[in-house]
Amino acid sequence: MPMTPSRKEELVEFCQELVRTPSITGQEKAMANKIAAKMEQLGYTGITIDEFGSVIGKVRGQSDSPVILFDGHMDTAPISDLSAWSHDPYAAEIEDGKIYGRGAADMKGALAAMIYGIASMIQIKDQLNGTIYVSCTVCEERFEGISLGKVLDSFYADYVVIGEPSDLSLMIGQKGRAEIIIKTTGKNAHSARPNLGINAVYKMFPVIEGIKNIKLPRHDSLGEAVLELTDIISSPYPGTSVVPDLCIVTYDRRVLPGETKEEVLESIRNVIAGLAKEDPELKATVGYSHSQEVCYTGAIIEADGFFPAWLLPRDSTLVEKALSSLMSIGVQPKLGTWPFCTNGSESAGRRDIPTIGFGPGSANQAHANNEYVEITQLLQSHEGYAAISGSVLK
Repeated sequence: MPMTPSRKEELVEFCQELVRTPSITGQEKAMANKIAAKMEQLGYTGITIDEFGSVIGKVRGQSDSPVILFDGHMDTAPISDLSAWSHDPYAAEIEDGKIYGRGAADMKGALAAMIYGIASMIQIKDQLNGTIYVSCTVCEERFEGISLGKVLDSFYADYVVIGEPSDLSLMIGQKGRAEIIIKTTGKNAHSARPNLGINAVYKMFPVIEGIKNIKLPRHDSLGEAVLELTDIISSPYPGTSVVPDLCIVTYDRRVLPGETKEEVLESIRNVIAGLAKEDPELKATVGYSHSQEVCYTGAIIEADGFFPAWLLPRDSTLVEKALSSLMSIGVQPKLGTWPFCTNGSESAGRRDIPTIGFGPGSANQAHANNEYVEITQLLQSHEGYAAISGSVLK
């Protein structure tokens, strides 16, 4: 619904406040407190901060269901090189109609727009048949979907809207992400007498070459899967005068809909098995990374490095309602898919909840120096979130 000039100013100022609040992964407490306070001020009910530290606010209509949940993550990528920024990443400066700063596009602009957009539905909640939640989740940059899964364990949803930057396009799917670890083992020896050892790095070379020849699957909408080497280390390190007995390689695998954890590893296992027949000394294993992070609440969040892909059919009810509602407010969204991973890996990829994506800002701005969100898109996404929720629940 249309915003008053004062409400627009409030939204812009709130987005700036969020950008000015550093919130790298595991350090979202200050931002969570500001969001909870803003939700209370705007009239949300049942405001909850869960075990991981995610903030959830509620707007209930005339019934508990159906439920539509809008999700955005509070954490951001860190600043790697401050000198590369022409705008202070935590000043939220406005220039040429853009708010600059870390997280402006990914995704504090969307969070601000969601919180204000859904708050605008409070005044017409008697016309809503169902409930709206806004979840502001933690640790997404490291664990796509895990904190949203914690939210969905407590707050059932029939539909989910992910606010990652989409340039106001309507996203109906994404590639998934897998972090694959391959290890080769050998035998230590003095590097002056290498014949007494087995060099684990040399044993990795044919594995890497074999993986290059793996034929990856392709999807009509999401394109080809990706398998890219991103890291290689040997042990001991530094290896002064010693033949390494361990080599570890990391691969980034971009996953397509329907690919399972086991299927993704199968082709690599086949490469290793074939090489082991030719070289009895080859000792190699493959599996997924397993990582953990201490949330700002002190809780431990952890997961294997596999986050599934998803794709919602173009003719699904949620897509049709979202398209019509956005067009009704003057947004002409293109249909698209994300090439990167989002919290939709949990809602759609693991739980099969109908999920779409819609957000202000360009995906190219995510994690970039001089990140920004256009104020025009910020305001349009505010109206968009309200329109989508109204279309689903009216």
